[in-house]
Amino acid sequence: MSRKMNGCTVTNGYNLENGPCLPSKNGFGCNNDHSASCNCYKRTRYMDIDCQSYTYEDIRETSGFLLQKTKYRPEIGIICGSGLGSLAESLTEKQYIPYKEVPHFPVSTVKGHVGQLVFGMLQGVPIMCMQGRFHYYEGYPICKCAMPVRVMKMIGVNYLIATNAAGGLNESYNVGDIVVIKDHVNFMGFAGVNPLRGPNDERFGPRFPAVSKAYNAELRAAALKIGKEMGIQNSLHEGVYTCLGGPNFETIAELAAMKVLGIDAVGMSTVHEVIVACHSGITVFAFSLITNKCLTTYDDDDVANHEEVMETAKNKEDVLKEFVSRMVQHIQKIGGK
Repeated sequence: MSRKMNGCTVTNGYNLENGPCLPSKNGFGCNNDHSASCNCYKRTRYMDIDCQSYTYEDIRETSGFLLQKTKYRPEIGIICGSGLGSLAESLTEKQYIPYKEVPHFPVSTVKGHVGQLVFGMLQGVPIMCMQGRFHYYEGYPICKCAMPVRVMKMIGVNYLIATNAAGGLNESYNVGDIVVIKDHVNFMGFAGVNPLRGPNDERFGPRFPAVSKAYNAELRAAALKIGKEMGIQNSLHEGVYTCLGGPNFETIAELAAMKVLGIDAVGMSTVHEVIVACHSGITVFAFSLITNKCLTTYDDDDVANHEEVMETAKNKEDVLKEFVSRMVQHIQKIGGK
């Protein structure tokens, strides 16, 4: 069935030339030229787009746009998790570039994700910071959720600090604790939802990258040492993280199964970004802020909610800013060797 939508001919919800053309809504929509630069083409394709539509040339276009926009040549990239956007405010001489202005970039739709790139300096190091990330549950293909990591690499980033808000499944964890991620369980990958799915472009990385050492051991050790120096060693842990598809929180039975597998923290992000970082040759450090304790008994009357995530993140702003700042300082030292 064909009809007019935003000025273009649509058959079964699909723009015959360029893909889906959807009505403008919540900042998405069509700019009426229906070319490859059209908003309806770039920002509302969602699951219709295949991961291989993000070519080397697309990433080069995005990185080239950013390099023209900013004087900074970042060495470290930081991804801010839910409620952790304040980490970007630690930067000095900041320059903001909204996602909606960046070619091929998605936009954030989740509360607590501002939706902009922040370039600036931290501890004398040029930084590229994502103030808001993208999630599979928002409707984006998993490759698009991780695509900014490829952009970081092409811009010159060699180290990634990935942060997230997570539920604490390990019974020894308390709300407000920091968990340095030492490994992950990629449940989404078990079902074939992997950002590397499809033909491989060797310019990005190898066909079969190893991820058994995805989380750099030296940086993890440094983080634990920094935590001790800050006096937060009792609320700092190392653990195993998992990413689920979301957006619903987990059932008690699901959490019981994950506990058997040795999972300590549960979230809805990060893993696909880390996989792409490994594929790209970026050194990774990642941590979770425990924003709620996972409910593991049917007798518990509490219910997980996004508001407690935001509240906990806000309460830990100062500690997290100092922690990340010290990690950047450490990376600067080892990066200069």
